Amino acid sequence: MMNEIIDELMVQAGARFEFLHGVHYDDFQYRKFAELLVKECVKVCNEQEYSYWKATEDQDFTPVDCAIAIKEHFGVE
Repeated sequence: MMNEIIDELMVQAGARFEFLHGVHYDDFQYRKFAELLVKECVKVCNEQEYSYWKATEDQDFTPVDCAIAIKEHFGVE
């Protein structure tokens, strides 16, 4: 299950969450959400690459390593 990071990005893109009525997308900016999502993924990869580089002697951080880090960050199975 995806974590609260997705909810936070949705709020930043204009979604409103209401207790009784669910999510309102009246002012939701899909392009803004996509931009925020991509930026978050880039941030995860950059942070993961730095941590990986510091923790191991193997300096080969692969796209698979990045994909795993993104999945873990967002709580995706």
